[in-house]
Amino acid sequence: MQRQVRVLCLNDNDNRESTLYRLQNGMTLRFTLSTALAAHDVRLTTNHPREHEQFDRNVFHELEWNSTGASRHDNFDRFAEIQCSRPGSFRYCYYANGNRNDLTGSGYVVVDPELRVGVDDGQLLPLDCIQCQTVLSKCLGPFREWRQRLQVACECGYNMIHFTPIQQLSGESDSSYSIRNHQVVNPLFAVAASAGSSTPASASALASASAEWRRVKEFVAEMKRDWNVMSITDLVLNHIANDSPFFEKCPQAGYNLVNSPHLKPAFILDRVLWYFTLQVAGGNYMARGIPPSITDECHLSDARYYLLNDLLPQYKIEEFYQMNVDAILGEFVKRASASVASDEHTGSQPIQLGIIQDPQYRRVQCTVDMELVLNKFNRKIPGLESEEQRIGQQKERLRHELNCLNGQKRDEINHHLQCAIDACIASARWHFLAPDGPEFDMVTTETPFVWNYFYHKFPDTSVEEDEALMNDPDRAVFIMAHNGWVMDYDPLRNFADPDSNVFIRRELTVWGDSCKLRYGDKPDDCPPLWNYMLEYTLQTADLFDGVRLDNCHSTPMHVAEYLIDAARRVKPHLYVIAELFTRNEGKDNMFVNRLGINSLIREALNAWDSHEQGRLVHHYGGDPVGAFFLPPVRPLMPCRAHALFFDMTHDNRSPIEVRTVWDVLPSCAIISMACCAIGSNRGLDELVPHHIHVAEESRKYPSWSSKSGPQSEGRTNEETGIVAVRRVFNRLHYELGRAGFSQVLVDKLGKETIIVTRHSPVSHQSVVLVARTAFQMPGDFGSNRHLRPLQIEGVIEEILFETCLNPTDDTQPFVRHPTFLNGLRDFGLELHENPYPAESQFVCLHREDDKTEVEFIDFPPGSVIAFRVSLAAPARAASLALRRSCVQLGLRTRSLSGNDIQTEKPTDLKSIVARLSLADLNKVLYCCGSEEHDENPGFGCYEIPQYGKLVYCGLQGIMSVLENIRASNDLGHPLCDNLRQGPWLPQYIGNRLISQHGTRDLGRWILVAVEQLDHLPRYLVPCYFDALVTGAYSMLIDLARQHMSPFVCDGSSFVHALALGSVQMCGVLRSAPLPSLSPHLEPPLPPVLINGETSKKLQYCVTIAAGLPHFSSGIMRSWGRDTFISMRGLMLVTGRFDEARFILLAYGGCLRHGLIPNLLGAGTTARFNCRDAVWWWLRSIQEYCVLKGNTHGTKLLMDPVSRLYPDDDSPPLRPGACDQPLETVMQEALQRHFEGVQFRERCAGPDVDVNMTDLGFNNSVGVDEQTGFVFGGNSHNCGTWMDNMGSSEKAGNRGVPATPRDGSAVELVGLCKAVVTWLGELHATGSYSFAGVRKTIGDGQVVEWTWSDWASKIQANFETHFWIDSSPDGAGHPDPNPKMINRRDIYKDTVGSSHVWSDYQLRPNFVIAMVVAPELFTPERAWKALAIVEKELLGPLGLKTLDPSDLNYNGDYQNSDDSSDYKRAKGFNYHQGPEWLWPVGFFLRAKLIFACRIGDEKIFNNTVHFVQRALARHYDALKASPWKGLPELTNSNGSFCNDSCPTQAWSISCIMDALFDLSQMA
Repeated sequence: MQRQVRVLCLNDNDNRESTLYRLQNGMTLRFTLSTALAAHDVRLTTNHPREHEQFDRNVFHELEWNSTGASRHDNFDRFAEIQCSRPGSFRYCYYANGNRNDLTGSGYVVVDPELRVGVDDGQLLPLDCIQCQTVLSKCLGPFREWRQRLQVACECGYNMIHFTPIQQLSGESDSSYSIRNHQVVNPLFAVAASAGSSTPASASALASASAEWRRVKEFVAEMKRDWNVMSITDLVLNHIANDSPFFEKCPQAGYNLVNSPHLKPAFILDRVLWYFTLQVAGGNYMARGIPPSITDECHLSDARYYLLNDLLPQYKIEEFYQMNVDAILGEFVKRASASVASDEHTGSQPIQLGIIQDPQYRRVQCTVDMELVLNKFNRKIPGLESEEQRIGQQKERLRHELNCLNGQKRDEINHHLQCAIDACIASARWHFLAPDGPEFDMVTTETPFVWNYFYHKFPDTSVEEDEALMNDPDRAVFIMAHNGWVMDYDPLRNFADPDSNVFIRRELTVWGDSCKLRYGDKPDDCPPLWNYMLEYTLQTADLFDGVRLDNCHSTPMHVAEYLIDAARRVKPHLYVIAELFTRNEGKDNMFVNRLGINSLIREALNAWDSHEQGRLVHHYGGDPVGAFFLPPVRPLMPCRAHALFFDMTHDNRSPIEVRTVWDVLPSCAIISMACCAIGSNRGLDELVPHHIHVAEESRKYPSWSSKSGPQSEGRTNEETGIVAVRRVFNRLHYELGRAGFSQVLVDKLGKETIIVTRHSPVSHQSVVLVARTAFQMPGDFGSNRHLRPLQIEGVIEEILFETCLNPTDDTQPFVRHPTFLNGLRDFGLELHENPYPAESQFVCLHREDDKTEVEFIDFPPGSVIAFRVSLAAPARAASLALRRSCVQLGLRTRSLSGNDIQTEKPTDLKSIVARLSLADLNKVLYCCGSEEHDENPGFGCYEIPQYGKLVYCGLQGIMSVLENIRASNDLGHPLCDNLRQGPWLPQYIGNRLISQHGTRDLGRWILVAVEQLDHLPRYLVPCYFDALVTGAYSMLIDLARQHMSPFVCDGSSFVHALALGSVQMCGVLRSAPLPSLSPHLEPPLPPVLINGETSKKLQYCVTIAAGLPHFSSGIMRSWGRDTFISMRGLMLVTGRFDEARFILLAYGGCLRHGLIPNLLGAGTTARFNCRDAVWWWLRSIQEYCVLKGNTHGTKLLMDPVSRLYPDDDSPPLRPGACDQPLETVMQEALQRHFEGVQFRERCAGPDVDVNMTDLGFNNSVGVDEQTGFVFGGNSHNCGTWMDNMGSSEKAGNRGVPATPRDGSAVELVGLCKAVVTWLGELHATGSYSFAGVRKTIGDGQVVEWTWSDWASKIQANFETHFWIDSSPDGAGHPDPNPKMINRRDIYKDTVGSSHVWSDYQLRPNFVIAMVVAPELFTPERAWKALAIVEKELLGPLGLKTLDPSDLNYNGDYQNSDDSSDYKRAKGFNYHQGPEWLWPVGFFLRAKLIFACRIGDEKIFNNTVHFVQRALARHYDALKASPWKGLPELTNSNGSFCNDSCPTQAWSISCIMDALFDLSQMA
């Protein structure tokens, strides 16, 4: 079996304690870090014990992080694992900065137990196969009769019995949940043999307690071994019976009036109401309209009036919350007279007094803070000379305020009392008048008007006597609060605590036979109680296979944790269930998480109609039919608590009462189809038509009889009630769970009829159950027996069963048997198992191709039928063929019979895939619409109705949608709907690949594979399509990585994702070819494609798209600067040196005017209007040689370049007509710059650029002889990357370059310095033939610079001209234009610009120079400048292209803006603020470089973490993008820009560069 791994990603500030994660025992839990945490020193701890350690929820140990990345700084794939080797609930906590006091996030995982039955526990019982029956243990009779009574459960097919408590019960109520003694077996089980006797045997006849427990343990072990039936029982931790001897020994274990004096007012109210009940029962209030027999609403109305207006005011309950005003005034006068009065209060806040509650809750003994009183009232009064007068006046002011406070408290308490009386009236209304209530006849002490909230053993006297009793500690300690439950109360709060008003407001549904237990916060608070309950819990865990936490929502969480932990130490695989009434899934999950609850009890009787009941079946378990196949390693998804779904619990009234007898069968059948544990209550199968009450019922269950025919009372056989069909239902439920029928579909067929389908994703068999419910009494059966036909996809192999209840001839009314629980006899079960279709009494089947129509010929309410359905033969063959295809794709899958599919012989898929180049993978995986139109005129991006077009034509376009659908099994998504409707998308995938040479074989393979989808039922098409596409995609991206460098292969998933950008952006397009290379080139030679029509060889070289989709085809695809800024990250770091070589040589062949084309245009229509592309080209040659290794890399310099333009005016030459070594072409570019070049762009005018003015077509470049700085451009053009030309006539910016950057641009100076320094090193080693540059000036003088001369000039002048110092004198070099300075401690953007002010703008370009030529920068100055860039320019993903304080700043780009705003119209602000991504890569690299150069280890480490955090945001963006790329730019503060390319080559490349540099850091 494959190792099952679930991956849980930890996020920053993420508390998941109310999120449920379930795991099966033996699974591996893998923790990973979100990108937000990837750069942090995260400490991860868990209380999951190590091997051979015992679990202690308070003991945590730290997990060790592992990483798949080869570099310790590439830690984006860190993970830690837990092998879940034991069941229970386990917490994890993590701390982002290694500080255990700074919790970053936490959560729980719940590991399910392994339940086993049979001999030596040899048979596994999956949780979804549980079929549990509840029995009231007291109804089992003497222990010697248990086997025959419980055999009924076994014969009905249950595999778990839930016993209500088997301990000694309350002598007052005999309630199954009111335990008198937790250490003693119920004496009823040792009753003498006399039939029907319910009197316990004498003490002498009782076996010892240990012997009784041993008998229980042996019996439940026999059940488990012989019957395969497990046993669970209740843990009752909230309360103990009133008459428990434990309370006599330990009254402090209850909420009594000594340890809980806050309950005293509620006790007085309780006594008032009790005496009122006695008076009503005695007929003493008849004159007031309140008779002993409550039969009318007016009786309740009169009772309410009397209680509120006459009775309660007599007892002044508000006094328990009020002050003695006179006593406080006396204290005030005494204290004020003895102190000095102060001036009037002048503070901003008035002094507020409040009542301080008397902790003993005595009448009018509350007080106030006397210091506050004195501060407020012991004040001087102007004009009063007499101290006595002053104190007298202040005393009266205080009296008024105290009386107001008492009045407010009176109103508050009176409101509580009004709520209390309303609650009492509502309770009486339900007990006496409600049709669904018990409808008591008379008010008596047994059926009171109001139920007691407190237990005490003292006689009823009067309220006054009771108050005296309450104030006597020796007796008050035995006055205890009852337990109960409160509707809609926060389950995490204790309703008996002092901050709760539940008792005074009478909001408790009270259990009058039990007292609530008071544990305190820890065992030391009440050791006898904790020890008593611990012994009880350990004994229960030893005896039974599981426990039901009774009243779990009211059990103190810390108590339940303590005791359940102890129980699991006794029985690690303890099955823990509970019933919660929180009405909130998050709070349910908190209980499940902290206690390790395995199943929550759910009730089908909560459904108000059949459709709601069907919804509950769907809600509580199973995947949707046709769900996606999931890999063994996958994310751990939040889930709902596992359900134990009861058709009836022991707390429910009988469905025969609530609904109808006809509904019993269909509802039980529907629940049996649930993909979860199911349960029922003993008595329903025998059709007991009333509630078997846990307190009032004393009769015994019938025993099993193997004899057929009618049975005597007290006996049950398979002909009783629905016993026979319950066995069928349970067997079906068990088989479906064991066989992996894990997918569920619930549908309806008319108003009352529910269809439930359970489907196996392995065999594709289904079981379809049709049940016609009868929530209300059916009408005329004769006219209500037909349904519309049902269409079932597939072949009905068999009818499993059909069943209904029919009235019998027995017309005697039901009478309860005095001794045994008995059911209806006037209904008989009709059950037919596996009838031949022709013999069915309900349906007629009509087969039509691969479908079957079910015609209902006689299907009245109460009927149930189930079918076993298989795929038709063509569909089975298609499914198997698709699975074999998946195996070829590397997926592990099974045959329809469940066996692993092995490839019988080597397939051709691997050889097909092995022949694919990265250029081919570009077409298979990517290609945006315009790229596809270029290569495949008949194709474009696939459009999904109701969704839109995919972003790519290749598989990534589909995967970007599928990955979100698959995670949530969103089978209703338009993509799934499109797949179900027709074969268009699968055929599209194959056909577009067949139309292209390199992918033709793969396309054919895909078409053959997807052809099988046509033969499947449509509901299966999405999951198989997903398996094929996902398998192919995974195989192909693995192949892509194999083609790349070790850095990529060994890198993290972030590196892998960025590396795929190389495949995404590098492709071959007919409309954007690379100029032909020299025919004399030495191998490796460029790939060629043979034209099928002409047999000519065509060069087949990739080019780099600047961005998708806007810059992807035609002349707009290949930009010189974009290509070479992108080359390092997309091609060199990824190991694509051969393709990089071809691009470098091809662009070199286009050199003209000493420049590389801005737009390539296949070379023949190139545009030479940028002055930076040539420097990026030269830098890329340098990077190629360095990364390739100078020994091998410098061979590139001697490669022949086929010159298109040997001179500036040459027409384009054919390949090979003029070949020059690359170093000669490089030298020409440098020489021409040194000499200076001026030219007018060819074909200048609107055909070339519709917006540029005439002067803008004039170009010039040169080198300043004084500084060595390269310069160029003019104010009418824009020759660097910030190249936006204004185009709005309305706004007046047409023909105006937004950012001319003429003069010496800082990044070009840096690039020039890097190149000439490198060439000097090469020349010194003989690897470059030229020693420098030379020119002749006007007087014939020759100026000659070596590379070292040039580099030295730049070095000497750079900071002098570019640095803007913090001091006005410029550190000895005052700036020539100090008024232009806006910011200091930065580097200028340009020097010598025609717009002088633009030199001083803060832009991100100097960080590029820092990376390529760091030696130009003083480290301390560079660090200051980088800090300003970080503070002012750094956004979430990009760098602002202009200082936000600049008047021209506008951070939001909209190319379609047709306003008259000069600064932004028609996108004029393209580079005036929007945050571009590619400079961030250089900024981060610069941070790393200068952190190293500063030499401070702390700074370096902090910088590494800073870079990691910054890169993490890009990883998030990359993963979230459907394009799986990084955008060109964002608007301000990282906001989305609609006009940006969603994926841009240099954005991906420069982030890859930063990650590469980070990985190289020591």
